[in-house]
Amino acid sequence: MASIRNIYCVGRNYGLHAAELGNDIPEEPMIFIKPTHAFVALQDQTIALPGGKGEIHYEAELVLHLGDDYAPGKTVDQLVDQMALGIDFTLRDVQSVIKKKGQPWLPAKGFLNSAPCSEFRPFPGFNAAKQTEFALRKNGEEVQRGNINDMIFNLQVIIDYIAEHYGLGAGDIIYTGTPAGVAAVQTGDRLELLWGEESFGAFTVSIQD
Repeated sequence: MASIRNIYCVGRNYGLHAAELGNDIPEEPMIFIKPTHAFVALQDQTIALPGGKGEIHYEAELVLHLGDDYAPGKTVDQLVDQMALGIDFTLRDVQSVIKKKGQPWLPAKGFLNSAPCSEFRPFPGFNAAKQTEFALRKNGEEVQRGNINDMIFNLQVIIDYIAEHYGLGAGDIIYTGTPAGVAAVQTGDRLELLWGEESFGAFTVSIQD
């Protein structure tokens, strides 16, 4: 895959996830970005995360890769050439503080290695993707399961919104939001991402002192 340009992320895009954190359902997509240094390709390795900043929560997500530049009227199937599964790691305690202060989410979302991502695979198309659920296992136990049918804002809405407000082109990727079930990780936890019954990638967490 070519180098990644921008990493867009969608917050609160599954109703049950918004509810579990006590958040209101957004009226329009909530978009934030991560630096490219947050991205790490999964190779069954140990991934270091920052310690001393409170709880770090996993958020498993479908990730889209844009193979073409956006133009009004282009559909998801025309724009997206590849898909992956990834984790939007979040410093939850940090996020809680900055939300109360009305500050940007970057300190809670944009830290090094906060966007692990599986190898990208060919995108099967919007309708086909709706037929398969994705899941996250922690230490062999399923902790999250999602289907893009349950998104508040579907893939086309997300793409059109990002393009209109920020620009969107080939090489950009989009973390599309997480279903319910987020929780903290600890050193030694083994996380595995699955598309249907197929494992897309796994890694071990190491929280640095």
